Amino acid sequence: MAPPPPPPTLSLLILILVLPSTPTGTAADVYVDADCLKVPGSEFVDSVKSTIQTVRDVISVVSKFSGSFGGDFRLSNAIADCLDLLDLSADELTWTLSVSQNPTTGKGHYNSTGNMGADLRTWLGGALGNQDTCMDGFEGTNSFVKTVVGGSLGQVTSLVRQVIGMVRQLPAQDARRRLRSVAFPRWLNAKDRKLLQAKANIAADAVVAADGTGDFTRVMDAVSAVPDYNSRRYVIYVKKGVYQEYVEISKKKTNIMMIGDGMDLTVISGNHSFIDGWTTYRSATFAVKGKGFIARDMRFENTAGPEKHQAVAFRSDSDLSVVFRCAITGYQDTLYAHSLRQFYRDCLITGTVDFIFGDGVVVFQNCQILARKGLPNQKNTITAQGRKEPTQPSGFSIQFSNISIEPAALLPNSSVPPPTYLGRPWKLYSRTIIMQSYISGFIRPEGWLEWNGDFALDTLYYGEYMNYGPGAGFGGRVRWPGLHALNDSTQANNFTVGQFLLGNSWLPSTGVKYTAGLMV
Repeated sequence: MAPPPPPPTLSLLILILVLPSTPTGTAADVYVDADCLKVPGSEFVDSVKSTIQTVRDVISVVSKFSGSFGGDFRLSNAIADCLDLLDLSADELTWTLSVSQNPTTGKGHYNSTGNMGADLRTWLGGALGNQDTCMDGFEGTNSFVKTVVGGSLGQVTSLVRQVIGMVRQLPAQDARRRLRSVAFPRWLNAKDRKLLQAKANIAADAVVAADGTGDFTRVMDAVSAVPDYNSRRYVIYVKKGVYQEYVEISKKKTNIMMIGDGMDLTVISGNHSFIDGWTTYRSATFAVKGKGFIARDMRFENTAGPEKHQAVAFRSDSDLSVVFRCAITGYQDTLYAHSLRQFYRDCLITGTVDFIFGDGVVVFQNCQILARKGLPNQKNTITAQGRKEPTQPSGFSIQFSNISIEPAALLPNSSVPPPTYLGRPWKLYSRTIIMQSYISGFIRPEGWLEWNGDFALDTLYYGEYMNYGPGAGFGGRVRWPGLHALNDSTQANNFTVGQFLLGNSWLPSTGVKYTAGLMV
């Protein structure tokens, strides 16, 4: 075989990056609600088109590196991450453009909530954060590629920042209309609700069984068989067993519901980690991009251990997705709620450092969130939320949950646990709110830990509202400008399922139990 062609030279790549973008045409038909925008609709649509073209130009540049560094496993993974993430940004911008020009397509084809402003800000917020994740993947590499790619990604970030700045942030009214507890959210249809409540006799489209009694023996094979851009709910039943494999649900595999036999019986297990050459993004045992994903009664685990550092068990970029009665277990970086709107109900989540992290718009309700024993002298941090701009709608809201440590985390013959904190600010506008939850005495009285000196302490938004338990006292908390003791239910309502996720518009169709507002 002939040797592979050499990678593009730095001068050639710089030349490509400064070439003007291809004209994108004019916005002939614009239907975006004027109340959603700070600028004329035609200007918004033209800006989105121009940004999409720039993303495609950058994809073309980055793709020239693909396959050129086969001997450098980590660098090859970083390049692959960038291509995936830029492709995701292009999709999110395309959804924005399509709904702006023809909003009637949004509710069905794009799984939107029907609230155009919220949908646009969510999708653009996801597109804004993808470039940072791309750059994070180059950690531990030593190559000119990072410099060249970084320049082009900066251009994309700047353009997306301008576009999201054109969208108004309108107050949501959803939760104020409906604050009571409901059986299942409205964004789930009746059939999905029945599936989520079903005890047995599930009419599955495909059955996975490790013992050979189903249609497939591997979960990934069943996912591959799902029709692309599937518009109806496609049910995959995964029988009890331990599945040692890595599952990637691509953006084309939409509206999948995956049902197991229980979080202790149906287990998908892997051990990829940063120390073994994987990027954090690509280390996930189970990863999903396809919209409208639902998981029930399963366990997703990464068994790499604390000494392997970043090792993701579950990663999600699935908009309007639900994880119900599932366990997500690992050590550092267990759950990567990377982007878009996600709801976790009745789940078990365990880990050590930053074990719930990402830049999604996420609510955790009625979950067990337990820190584990990590490396000697290591501090545990439960959350590391990655909001980088104040215009992004992202954040973590933890409600009606139990926040503590695993009994095994106690030191031998001692009741002294590893120092454990509610979170730390990964990005400048990190946002996490904990409401009406039990906080055990094993959580440090300070509550929160700095990331690096005074970074983000003025710009983050951390809130605590009506929590209880020995670790819930606010008297010993850090005195940061961005930390708030919420005493007003109006403030707390902003982070409920009904308002933060607009859950009443999409959760009922999934069949998952949820509470739209605050418990009174």
